[in-house]
Amino acid sequence: MNAADPAADWGYLIQEDRIHRSVYTSEALFRREMYSIFAHTWVFVGHESEIPKAGDFVTRHLGGRPVIITRDAHADVHVLFNRCAHRGAKVCREDKGSCKVFVCPYHSWTYDHAGRSVSVPLDYAYDADRESGKFDLLRAPRVSSYRGFIFACLDPEQPALEDYLAGARQVIDEWLDRYGGGEVEVSGTQRYRIAANWKFVTDNQGDGYHPAYSHRSLLMMAASRYGDKDMQYFAADPDASDMFVKGFRNGHYYLDQRPEMHKVSAWELQRPQPGREHLEQSLPDKYGVDEARRLLELAVGAGMNLTVFPNLLLIGNQVQLIDPLGVAETDLYWFATTVSNLPDEVNAMRMRTQEDFPMFGEVDDVENFESCQAGLGIPEAEWVDCSRHLHSDREVVEDDGTRAPVTSDITMRTFYKEWKRLMSMED
Repeated sequence: MNAADPAADWGYLIQEDRIHRSVYTSEALFRREMYSIFAHTWVFVGHESEIPKAGDFVTRHLGGRPVIITRDAHADVHVLFNRCAHRGAKVCREDKGSCKVFVCPYHSWTYDHAGRSVSVPLDYAYDADRESGKFDLLRAPRVSSYRGFIFACLDPEQPALEDYLAGARQVIDEWLDRYGGGEVEVSGTQRYRIAANWKFVTDNQGDGYHPAYSHRSLLMMAASRYGDKDMQYFAADPDASDMFVKGFRNGHYYLDQRPEMHKVSAWELQRPQPGREHLEQSLPDKYGVDEARRLLELAVGAGMNLTVFPNLLLIGNQVQLIDPLGVAETDLYWFATTVSNLPDEVNAMRMRTQEDFPMFGEVDDVENFESCQAGLGIPEAEWVDCSRHLHSDREVVEDDGTRAPVTSDITMRTFYKEWKRLMSMED
């Protein structure tokens, strides 16, 4: 079996309890992923709050394809391929902004926010009429949003987005509905460039086994200074806790910390943050004791780590987007959020919470991802293990998915079942 062969033995590469190293290291498999996965399923490209007004845009990638996410004059959202219909140059070279039209710097071919051609200089020399669509930008044929999250799909045969989300829909709903009608808005972005395969990020997202070890320095520092605080429930045996993971259809899964976070008070478990004492003192005077307590509980992380296959992650109060650039190169976007119906001082405290883990915890994870990439370069050691709790009889099939102890590898097995299905489909 040649793992680089597009007709690879998928049953060999993805086994029940292990994954072949080439899934993370093969250039040929990476190129196939960009076609078989990112061109054939719903891919997260951004959030509606990033483009609130007509003329707004952000630029991203869709499986390596440069795209522009835009809002047109009718408030409709489009995903345009960032490639001039003339010679192929990018028509937009900014990360985000607002404009009246997109003008290609090469020959000034000009497009509106729906991708329609509006100007071709000296067009008398062309036989085609601009109204024919020949000079328009190519668009993703299917664009759909679920509660603000924008997805694009290049495959007209895929089911509707809401059907595709399956059990992940309820988790997204719970993530949003805790604000009692408030709208979540993206308020800032951090972008990490990681020298590792994109799937190390998804492998880690639902991994309740690693925090006590990977983030030992953070947990030990917090425990020595502040006692039994945030994430200490991972420190001993997480499987003895009430936390759990759950796998859904279509490769989605999540890890739920809420049973431990909210046993008494998630706010009380938070590590110290600037402004914490003032907020505790001022909110009751403004809103009353009960409402102040509710608002403080909303200033903490959500306690849910959700992965929507292949590239949307919800972690705490933040949104992540995975952008694969190469077999061993990935951009990971962290989007901070605010909530429209929360007081400014509560949103400010949410921001302090959102600064905590990316600064003190994500660096541990990135180091691990890059170390794994280096280790998988050894050809004689072929396999990545994903067997935890496979035979422990603690994985329970429920109506909407499979529930398991929080350190179970059901998350990886769920993801790679869908990966295998898509990668093995014939062209």
